[in-house]
Amino acid sequence: MAQPRQWPVALTIAGSDSGGGAGIQADLKTFAAHRVHGASAITCITAQNPAGVTGIQAASPALVRQQMEAVFAELPPQAVKTGMLYSAAIIRTVAEFFDAPDRPPLVLDPVMVATSGARLLQPAAIRALTEQLLPLAELVTPNLDEAALLTGRPLRTVEDLRTAARELHERYGCAALVKGGHLRGMREAVDVFYDGRQELLFTAPFIKGVSTHGTGCTYSAAITAARARGKSLSAAVASAKQFITDAIRTSYRIGSFTALNCHQ
Repeated sequence: MAQPRQWPVALTIAGSDSGGGAGIQADLKTFAAHRVHGASAITCITAQNPAGVTGIQAASPALVRQQMEAVFAELPPQAVKTGMLYSAAIIRTVAEFFDAPDRPPLVLDPVMVATSGARLLQPAAIRALTEQLLPLAELVTPNLDEAALLTGRPLRTVEDLRTAARELHERYGCAALVKGGHLRGMREAVDVFYDGRQELLFTAPFIKGVSTHGTGCTYSAAITAARARGKSLSAAVASAKQFITDAIRTSYRIGSFTALNCHQ
């Protein structure tokens, strides 16, 4: 009897989305689409749907650490991503766990505010994120609002994206992918990647009439999955850009909302 095919493992450390469009649920669907086994450490349970977030219950930092330890003990991941971390205490726990030798690449999606406007990161946690966790990351993937919070100024042009990516790299030592999908007056969605050696611009045409939920989670999960499969960081970002573009282009209806097609 032939042995089962070996799949790489990726870990997501994030919140659960009861609506299934973002968070842990989006990450696991994206991992599976890349033939990567998805493991999870759940930081928060949320009551939400595509219209908004109505409740948040954070896990204890001790339980978050236990989940990470359980995964690493028997299913050591080849790459890890973070999403909604919510509190300074959870961020410190994750940072302490990853401040160790031989940890896999860490993709940090700095989830701060939901598409609906709900705050998903406590204000006091921003300092812990920037001082303790960002310096441990291989890549940070902020959208316009998140990059504005991290750099302290608004981003309105592609040149602003380039400046922000370089500033984030210089400040924290990690590569940066600054996402410009919400830039006004653009015909294409432009993202800027900078790792200290090369700057890359990734573009894709806007798809009219589609309003999606969970694009940031899915994009960063696709990068993480590609890293788990052994792609270089820049190649992982390039393939993830194509994946999220296709997920939007082939999105489907759920009730009165649109969902990303992660089942590619």
